[in-house]
Amino acid sequence: MMTTMARTIDTLAVTLGKILKARAMPARLHAYRIGNQWDRTVGPAIARHAQPQGLRAGKLTLVVDSPAWMQQLSLMKPELIEKLNRNLGRETVKDITLKLGEVASGNKDSPEAESPRPALSAEEQEKIEGYVKDIREPSIREAIRRLFEKDAQSRKRTDAGKGTKK
Repeated sequence: MMTTMARTIDTLAVTLGKILKARAMPARLHAYRIGNQWDRTVGPAIARHAQPQGLRAGKLTLVVDSPAWMQQLSLMKPELIEKLNRNLGRETVKDITLKLGEVASGNKDSPEAESPRPALSAEEQEKIEGYVKDIREPSIREAIRRLFEKDAQSRKRTDAGKGTKK
C-alpha cells in the first residue's frame, strides 16, 4: 500500500511539474515566495526602503527608495542572496539589481492594499479546469486551481495596466 501511495505521489509530482513548467510557473512561484516572505527575510528596516520588483534568469530586481539605501544594499548583496536562497530552499537568486524608485508603504498583507482581482471568463475557467481535472486529491486539485486562477487574474491586471486586453 505504501508503495502505491509513493508511486501516486511521484506521479502527481511529475504531472504538477510538467503543468507548472508549461505555464512558466516555477519562476513565478519563486518570485511570489520572495515577495511574500520579503519583510520576514530581510527585516522591517530594509523592507521599508526596498521591495522586490521581479525575478528573471536568477536576477532579482529591487526597487530602493534612496541612494543611501542603494549603497547600503549593494554592500549587503551577498548576505541578501544567501538569506533569500536559504528561504527558497535552492539557489534561485544569483544576483541582485538595484533600481531607484518609489517603495510602497504600508502593510501589503492588508486587504485594502490589494486591488480587486479581475473576473475570469468562462473560457478561462474551463481552461483551468482542463489543467487540474486529472488531479485526484481534492485539496491538491483546489490549491492548484487557485494558483492558476491567481496567475490568470494577475496577468489580466498586468495587461490592463499596460492598456492591452487578453
